[in-house]
Amino acid sequence: MIPVILSGGAGTRLWPLSREAYPKQFLPLLGDDSLLQATWRRVAPLTTRAPLVIAIEAHRFMVAEQLRLVDCAASAILLEPVGRNTAPAIAVAALQAMQEGQDPLLLVLPSDHIIKDVATFHSAVRIGVGAAEAGKLVTFGIVPTSAEPGYGYIRAAGGRIASGDMKIRPVVEFVEKPDAATAASYVESGEYVWNSGMFLFRASAYLTELKRYQPDMLAACQAAFANSARDLDFVRLDKTAFTACPSDSIDYAVMQHTEAAVVLPIDVGWSDVGSWSALWSIAEQDQDGNAHHGDILSNDCRNTLAWADGRLLALLGLDDIVVVDTADVVLVAHKDKVQQIKRMVAELKAAHRPEAIWHRKVYRPWGSYDSIDVGDRFQVKRITVKPGGALSLQMHHHRAEHWIVVRGTGRITRGDEVLILSENQSTYIPLGVKHRLENPGRLPLEMIEVQSGSYLGEDDIVRYEDVYGRG
Repeated sequence: MIPVILSGGAGTRLWPLSREAYPKQFLPLLGDDSLLQATWRRVAPLTTRAPLVIAIEAHRFMVAEQLRLVDCAASAILLEPVGRNTAPAIAVAALQAMQEGQDPLLLVLPSDHIIKDVATFHSAVRIGVGAAEAGKLVTFGIVPTSAEPGYGYIRAAGGRIASGDMKIRPVVEFVEKPDAATAASYVESGEYVWNSGMFLFRASAYLTELKRYQPDMLAACQAAFANSARDLDFVRLDKTAFTACPSDSIDYAVMQHTEAAVVLPIDVGWSDVGSWSALWSIAEQDQDGNAHHGDILSNDCRNTLAWADGRLLALLGLDDIVVVDTADVVLVAHKDKVQQIKRMVAELKAAHRPEAIWHRKVYRPWGSYDSIDVGDRFQVKRITVKPGGALSLQMHHHRAEHWIVVRGTGRITRGDEVLILSENQSTYIPLGVKHRLENPGRLPLEMIEVQSGSYLGEDDIVRYEDVYGRG
């Protein structure tokens, strides 16, 4: 059995903590692990096979680095040039899994979900293996705890579903997100489960059903995979072929049509963390229902969620309020209104505001930088280069740079010179001079960069050499 981890996401539902460039699967929302890391740890005891990961180009190094930190080397990270929803993503994973002539089971898991009862989840997967080996397409349905209109539902055959009764049932129908009244009727009937987006099936069984119901989609995926290019641990799907692929979810493309679909109801403490209110409901709370993270001072507050990402956050006399403080954005919202955050992010994008896409701290394959101050004709950044990391050999047309090492050792290429700088040493990079920053040491290199010039945008970079394949 090969885990297939879907690592997409637009970074809107938990904004401003998540952003388009850093969606929620990379965040440690509960505990020290990110949701991506927790997904791997959850499934690792079930298999000896390394996972396949589906991600977008911009997230590739974050995926690889986060998995490396939990001692996981993916067998391949498949890079989508454009998003085409889950049905094509799973198809290219199946093609990759069958590349060596095998036909393994695929355990398909979103990377941004939380499951608290891992032991019961393991039991459910083992129950599902038999049906998957017999050619069924198994989906795991969550026994509902409320009439939630934000989830899709699956109607299962066989009468009322009791919590803890893990029995595979035929699927009657998939239902897209209903209104509140309809959701209430589904829960009352006892015949419906939430659609978790988790699946288990043979690679060939899925491709057979996809060919039956979506032949054009499969053909486009086959062309994109056949013309893919391998780069380090990454498999870059062919852009032209994959862009031509129809976009659809596995539910609409296959599961609603196939006669092989079965559902296994499970009660495992599952959440897709689809909103700040959802995170509040699963987070540890005090006696007044407050769930707080970071440096929080709270007085006379009830049922609040507060997230402080650095500085002290003080709350006084609040009920049912969400407060999220990041380096560049503060969100204050009523818990009943947090579903409207996606609309706010869309407004920011329409206004070309960077806060919709980026954090102030930006992650790069070599490390990260944090823009700690900016003004007219100057910008100050804190730069961290991980051991062995190297920025590209580059040049700027419009700015000069002063570099000050505050921790670690840096190797600096400046024109024809190569310098070694340690703590409290500095250098100057004139405008128009080729330069590179590297960390030859075993500890992170931390430095302060002061930029000055007429234009300080990130697009003022001419790259001559880059170990990460960026243009």
